[in-house]
Amino acid sequence: MWSMWNFPNCLGALDDKHITIEAPANSGSLYFNYKKTFSIVLLALVDANYKFVAVDIGSYGKNSDGGIVANSALGKRLENATMNVPIDSPLPGTNIIAPYVILADEAFPLKKYLMRPYPGSKNVEDNAKRIFNYRLCRGRRLVECAFGILSQTFRVYNRRLRAHPQNAS
Repeated sequence: MWSMWNFPNCLGALDDKHITIEAPANSGSLYFNYKKTFSIVLLALVDANYKFVAVDIGSYGKNSDGGIVANSALGKRLENATMNVPIDSPLPGTNIIAPYVILADEAFPLKKYLMRPYPGSKNVEDNAKRIFNYRLCRGRRLVECAFGILSQTFRVYNRRLRAHPQNAS
């Protein structure tokens, strides 16, 4: 991530994609999302080469991004430090020790292992914060592009799935 996207000590980018499904019988609003469709959620961590490193499939469409991460196996492993993450190391060209992080958007919670942009990124006056937000955004585009590649390769993701959510994941 450092050599390709100018973001040091970074494992990859994290985001989710709503996979549209037909409304399951007797599911109420569990799968009904903010886009006003029924969906299950594909949560993915993508590396610097657009490769899916970790995925979690099957969360309810109504859940928030923070809730999806917190309840996923990936989120639990990161929170409990049971994932094979490298130890904290110096930032390039400095003696400052920093942890390895994952890039995410503002919908995700700020954690030691999860970086999100400074709030109000459009109006950030501090040049260092503006540069940070720019680099984070550049790195985060990886996961957006990976979802685009996935959708174009497997066109089924562009349609509404006619399957029970347990079978769709």
